[in-house]
Amino acid sequence: MLSDVRTRLLQPGRSPLSPGSRAGLGAALILLAIVSAVELADGRAANYIALMVAAPFLAAALASWRVVLGVGATASLLGAGFALAERRLSLSTAVAVAGIVLGTGIAAAVASARERQAKQIAELSKLAAVAQQAVLRPLGPRVGTLSVAGRYISSTATAEIGGDLYEAIDTPYGVRMIIGDVRGKGLEAVRLASIVLGSYRHVAYERADLRAVVADLDRAVARNVGDEDFVTAALVEERGGTLTIVNCGHPAPLLLRGGAVIPLEPPAPAPPLGFMPVVRPRVERLEPGDRLLLFTDGLGEARREGEFFPTADRAWRLLGHGTVGDGLASLETALVEWVHGRLDDDIALVLMEYTGTPTAATAAVPSWEVGAAEG
Repeated sequence: MLSDVRTRLLQPGRSPLSPGSRAGLGAALILLAIVSAVELADGRAANYIALMVAAPFLAAALASWRVVLGVGATASLLGAGFALAERRLSLSTAVAVAGIVLGTGIAAAVASARERQAKQIAELSKLAAVAQQAVLRPLGPRVGTLSVAGRYISSTATAEIGGDLYEAIDTPYGVRMIIGDVRGKGLEAVRLASIVLGSYRHVAYERADLRAVVADLDRAVARNVGDEDFVTAALVEERGGTLTIVNCGHPAPLLLRGGAVIPLEPPAPAPPLGFMPVVRPRVERLEPGDRLLLFTDGLGEARREGEFFPTADRAWRLLGHGTVGDGLASLETALVEWVHGRLDDDIALVLMEYTGTPTAATAAVPSWEVGAAEG
């Protein structure tokens, strides 16, 4: 009988069972087989059939309600068969069989409620992914003369989403990139991230000075947040081999050059967007093969047993070889392995590589000053 139940549930023409339903069905049938074997070994008296009520509840933990009903029907038939095999049907045996039927109904209701909740979580997760993708457009593989890759690592598999953001665009003033982190999580954080990115995608083409871009973004944030909300951000510009960085309370980007990892700290600290930051640019001269890692603070806060992930120590080994996309994939794998799959915060990553340009500026100056000199 047990093999017939399994065969009917798995026969061709029926929709395939999910891994959870298969596991729940298998565990329940094993339990019924054990109880049946004990009953047969004990003789004609039905002393253990009440234990069969556990089978549908065991199936309900993983399987669909249809599978639970099938298991419950099998348990009920087995219990009734052992009860009828008694020389004289006792009240306790009849109650045990009735208990299996009642338990089957309860277990099926529990499985149905669990399935509805799982579907709701799956739908919310899909909506969260769509919202995140609407905010963060895919990067690369090339933006202007740079190789660029972006990656978003979520800290949870549920519908909770964060406000980490990034963008890289080719403008008249060179390739410009932004990475930022909105305080908080959920749809409100995504809303603010979309506002920042929408403003950035406009003003990055219009403003020659990165400091003017920061001022415009600060006003956009201030109009749309409360007193305690803010956005940390780092803005990067590459033009003719000149790298310019302005930082608004964000983790410093890492420059990878010839096996060395150099944190590009700002000349002076500045508060996040929303607090009227006054930024001072940091200007560097790039060399062919240089790579730059932009990241949000989830990377700096990733830890296990109180020990933080050694980003600077491992950066060159993980990011210095292969394509920039390969580098970010290696970093994610090492990071997830380090924290044993448990991240406290979402992480946004952008990795770019400078391959050199035919006409490079001779002085390390911001692009707006280069433009002024050319004029």
